[in-house]
Amino acid sequence: MEYAYGLEVVGHIPEGIPSPKAPPMSVLPEVATEAFGVALVGYAASLSLAQGSAKKFKYTVDDNQELLAHGLSNVIPSFFFCIPSAAAMGRTALLYSTGARTQVACLISCALILVVIYVVGPMLYWMPMCVLASIIVVGLKGMLMQFRDLKKYWNVDKIDWSIWVSTYVFTICFAANVGLLYGVVCTVVIVVCRFSRSKTLNLKNMKEMDYKYKTEDNCESLKQVQIISVNNPLVFLNARKFHADLIKIIQKDSTSTRAYEDVNKCEQNALLCSLPNGSCCGESLSQPCHRERRALILDCSGLNFFDSTGVSMLLQIYMDCKSRHTDVVLAHCKASLIKAMQYGANLESENPIFFESVSSAITAIQINRNYSKFSEQSEV
Repeated sequence: MEYAYGLEVVGHIPEGIPSPKAPPMSVLPEVATEAFGVALVGYAASLSLAQGSAKKFKYTVDDNQELLAHGLSNVIPSFFFCIPSAAAMGRTALLYSTGARTQVACLISCALILVVIYVVGPMLYWMPMCVLASIIVVGLKGMLMQFRDLKKYWNVDKIDWSIWVSTYVFTICFAANVGLLYGVVCTVVIVVCRFSRSKTLNLKNMKEMDYKYKTEDNCESLKQVQIISVNNPLVFLNARKFHADLIKIIQKDSTSTRAYEDVNKCEQNALLCSLPNGSCCGESLSQPCHRERRALILDCSGLNFFDSTGVSMLLQIYMDCKSRHTDVVLAHCKASLIKAMQYGANLESENPIFFESVSSAITAIQINRNYSKFSEQSEV
């Protein structure tokens, strides 16, 4: 093929693994700039795939541990003159499709690579390079299909969309390190400008404060209601901490009040089911005491701006609280936030989750709970 058709072939492939040797440090000044870009892009791609896998299979990822593992996986092979390694989207998608879940799949892949190096390598001499190019294109199919997300990102945040597209253009027209530097600089400038203009303090309306105090006399339906004010922007810098702090507050309050509420509800049910002659309805007492669903009101009046990561975190909080039997409603939401969350996920529910004020959210919670109690009493 090489001589008859003019096709470029793979050629000779050295057998075995070379003996370890210290890399020549004399070439470091010449490759430092390119090496920084390759390392940063490789780590970003690997971390992105790791976080996607963690979200899909319900586990957590430690960014520092991933950075350490990524560095060791490139430092040790450098003594054998290996190319830089990183996670591949095509290979990750292939592992998903085959049902791989653990690192055993990677060990099997390594064993197959050793077989190719020691046995199959000489047989690939006449393989055309276009075949390897097609394998690379198929491996990048998942990455190329991300262009379908441009419409979604445009509806969520137009600035993020502009940075993504312009960084892609710079990378194609110039080089990977130039496009990466441009994207980092643009992101830092946008974040600094947004934070400098953001409002971190929120003064509540006195009418809502008066309403809140007035409802303390009739707080039976509001014992399981929490009101949390979001006074900071929600972007990729603080999204994970915001989620962790919010879950911690919910768990702390739930642990401290669960025992008291269960005892109180049981005593009330015992009094209600008691008969006039002093006997008690045994069937009712034998049933478990019903505990009201918790409710969380997020006051978003201080949420001045957000990005796609912040919207995803709010949606994740909504889903997590829903799985914990906690109703989440949002008050003082900007139209852009409502639109972004509706584009991000399907929020169809029998009860609305967006309200103009905290007082309207409290009123809706009271009405829903009174209606639920009335329905239960009607069934009884």
